Amino acid sequence: MSPAASSAAPAAEPGPAALATYPDLRGRSVLISGGATGIGEALTRAFAAQGARVAFVDLAREAGEALAAELAGQGATIRFAPVDVTDAAAYQAAIRAAAEAHGPITALLNNAANDQRHGVGEVGPDRFDSIVAVNLKHAFVAAQAAAPMMRAAGGGTIVNFGSISWMMAGAGYPVYAACKAATHGLTRSLARDLGRDRIRVNTLVPGWVMTEKQLRLWVDDAAREQIARSQCLPGPVLPWNIAQMALFLASDASAMCSAQNFIVDGGWV
Repeated sequence: MSPAASSAAPAAEPGPAALATYPDLRGRSVLISGGATGIGEALTRAFAAQGARVAFVDLAREAGEALAAELAGQGATIRFAPVDVTDAAAYQAAIRAAAEAHGPITALLNNAANDQRHGVGEVGPDRFDSIVAVNLKHAFVAAQAAAPMMRAAGGGTIVNFGSISWMMAGAGYPVYAACKAATHGLTRSLARDLGRDRIRVNTLVPGWVMTEKQLRLWVDDAAREQIARSQCLPGPVLPWNIAQMALFLASDASAMCSAQNFIVDGGWV
């Protein structure tokens, strides 16, 4: 492996202490989907470190409960619910329960996704719908539940999570890529529909983030060489890099940012 390729290997993450601080996030009621592992775990830790009241949902019950217990032990106001975001009724009920516990949700981070590989010939109607449900539909479902709370509170912010996968014409996940492309349309439409109520909607677009799942399933020497060749910047894109942008988009520091894409990919696309 070349020195350039090895630069895509995982590095020690900076952790909450290295994050920028946004005083307006202290006490804010935040909801994060897919918040137990990977990028979502970094989001949960980052917002807890800001002093926000954080609710997060995930199918990974064991990981979610362990994370919630750890952060609660550090003094965070934290709430975990083991929820399948593709079950619209259950997910909206969990959002309402989080609001009852922490106050109206004014920062919603639609992070949950599954980039499981699939070929064109493998996807029947049911699987197509299930991929859309976990990668797109839940973001709309959550916005439906949270927008009235934000409106009543005088404003809020919704961060939808996209991907550079469709921008770079990535292969092996056509329905996933379609969902991530559609996320940009959802963001811009919601930004227009909700903007008069001072609700901002943006898309945070990660590059190839070196989560434990990606390293375990997809990142081999060839992938590291591709990353080193494709990114303008050397080194891995880490979950904390994504969390830094998420904090900015949730805070008043981005008060006049809406309907935009914010790409964190080391300069790939």
